[in-house]
Amino acid sequence: MTQKEVASTGWSRRDGYRALAGARAPWRVRLLWLALLAIPLLLSASQPLSPEDMKLVKRAEETYGPRAGKRVTSWRTLAMQNKAAGLTDRQKLEKVNQFFNQMRFIDDIKLWHKKDYWATPLEFLGAAGGDCEDFSISKYFTLLELGIPDEKMRMVYVKALDYNQFHMVVAYYETPAAVPLILDNLVGSIRPATQRADLLPIYSFNGSHLWLMKARGQGELAGQSSRLGLWTDLRNRMTSGRLARPAVNLDD
Repeated sequence: MTQKEVASTGWSRRDGYRALAGARAPWRVRLLWLALLAIPLLLSASQPLSPEDMKLVKRAEETYGPRAGKRVTSWRTLAMQNKAAGLTDRQKLEKVNQFFNQMRFIDDIKLWHKKDYWATPLEFLGAAGGDCEDFSISKYFTLLELGIPDEKMRMVYVKALDYNQFHMVVAYYETPAAVPLILDNLVGSIRPATQRADLLPIYSFNGSHLWLMKARGQGELAGQSSRLGLWTDLRNRMTSGRLARPAVNLDD
């Protein structure tokens, strides 16, 4: 995101926090990646995917290759099984966070040859990686599919003050006044915002609204989330089904 788009917001639907940018250690990425590739056969053994999900798998295979098809198979199986499992919100958060945090972190400029690109979940899994926005977007839409209400979630743009870097996470609010739980690709466990003193919120949004912050801790509704150009472009691509191809093949 450009700094021109950066306007302030808060946590607790009135709170504050910070983030850390950077990639995982290469050896750890490889181990997690091997684990992710092993998931599809284990998950899909119980029941077949729907025709709609199989179309997504086929599109991923045709656009990105067979390994991408396996990743999408595991994603769709995860969604199918957990929609029917009667899980609590916290259990859904844990499963989705753990699944996507196995993906590889890579900057947009390297992967897409663009300064800032928000990938759809299918593009993220197809490309085999992405940056913090891509992790957050995929978690957000998958949690919506699992029945987490939009009003309980926000994607929060934060800054790592110690590193002077921008980052994005997903915040879950059990109630409007609750301290949110933070889903972050850089920290494996889900923690309340009160335990994430490393994160400073700048603005937050969900599928409907955008919140800005004139002063730390004072979130202010600032209109529709469609004010964010990258968000609008993402939603348009999801509707049209357009898939971008990455500049590098992370499966090689």
